[in-house]
Amino acid sequence: MRRTHRTVAAAGGLLLATTLTCTGTAMAGTVTPAAMKTAAAADCRALASAPAEARAIVDAACSQIGVPYSWGGGSIHGPTYGQDYPGGGPGAHDSQVKGFDCSHLVQYAAWQGARIALPEGSWNQARYSGATARFARGQGLGPLQPGDLLLWATHPGDLGSVHHIAVYLGGGKMVEARESGTRVMVSDVRLNAEYAGALRITGGEEPPAGTKRFMTWGTGVGLRPDPNRGKPPVSRLPGPTAVDVQCQTHGEPVDAEGYHNDAWSYLPKYRAWISNIYIDDAAAWLPGVPAC
Repeated sequence: MRRTHRTVAAAGGLLLATTLTCTGTAMAGTVTPAAMKTAAAADCRALASAPAEARAIVDAACSQIGVPYSWGGGSIHGPTYGQDYPGGGPGAHDSQVKGFDCSHLVQYAAWQGARIALPEGSWNQARYSGATARFARGQGLGPLQPGDLLLWATHPGDLGSVHHIAVYLGGGKMVEARESGTRVMVSDVRLNAEYAGALRITGGEEPPAGTKRFMTWGTGVGLRPDPNRGKPPVSRLPGPTAVDVQCQTHGEPVDAEGYHNDAWSYLPKYRAWISNIYIDDAAAWLPGVPAC
């Protein structure tokens, strides 16, 4: 069971408004093929000491070195086909390119490395409510650690205008999905007029002990007091949400979106159950989660 496509379907008409970040054309000069090859072959790793969670984010981003840039491409699971950049140029055929844009590479790294669920869109990521520290452009790179997220904006004082985001490696280096026609690469941090500072996403609230974190899909998903639909939902998830699963059991069979499954997972945060159909994982019975 693959549910990745459902996250996109749930967004519906909001896709263009929320997920397409990082322009499909050059941001700062032309990247030559030789420079691309050198960048892709660079040693992508955390270049200074950092907490394990931050290093895991760096490692996840670096695992995608050499993957093509694709405007609108990528998810928490990996590269996907993007969308054709309406401005033409190198991104005019990105619907045929399987890869990442800048925000989806960062979203992938945060989720795969540390199970941190970032929102869609670089400007939304810049305003992420779970940030544990923020750094103004005037502070430069001195206070940053590997795994921090670097921002560029049309108007650096307005996080709503952020159009590019990357993962800091330390030592003035970063890993980024830069623009159409290039690949995920290591670059020097560009402290130019559009640099808008950085944020730290690590060091936040720890998941409850004995749980495993997953992402849900869909909107308005009901959480039930028992592993069945006999009673009204105690809560509903407004959209894709990171949830901490304690255990799972067999309950009422559910048919939805062409799938049939009788597995339900218990979410201690909500004191409620969710059908495993609405958990974005390839398996009907979640791996690594004990039976209740």
